[in-house]
Amino acid sequence: MATTFSDRFLCSPLLRSTIDSKKKMGRLFLVELEGKSYCCRHCKTDIALCDDVVSKSFQSRHGKAYLFSKVANVYAGKKEDRMMMTGMHTVVDIYCVKCGSYVGWRYEFAFEKTQKYKEGKSVLERYKVWGPDGNNYWVAQEVEAEAGDSDTDD
Repeated sequence: MATTFSDRFLCSPLLRSTIDSKKKMGRLFLVELEGKSYCCRHCKTDIALCDDVVSKSFQSRHGKAYLFSKVANVYAGKKEDRMMMTGMHTVVDIYCVKCGSYVGWRYEFAFEKTQKYKEGKSVLERYKVWGPDGNNYWVAQEVEAEAGDSDTDD
């Protein structure tokens, strides 16, 4: 099954229509986000707005992670079922569209009824993105700052 350019992006319908109107063969068009945003640690491409943070209490294998209602300038890998701390989920890994770096994952399907709110939302691993104030987050900071904290999800 062939996918269109906009199908590869995980963003709102408004951003998707912007991408559709600008698509050209062989050219990369990035969505510029207005406001405070998180961006790719490697190439500084905008990925998500601060206003779209749903939760800051998620956990990944490498430390802290944030749940977002919308992200932009990313593409998705293959769907796979993963056992997370909160149960089985169907997820896709997401990557920066500019440099191809892994930045997190998106929930496609939650098997548990209580986890359905995550469907369609994306998690960005905090150590893979620059913060809105321009800071980079390192795993070592998480270990020192959050030692003993048990408020975590996936």
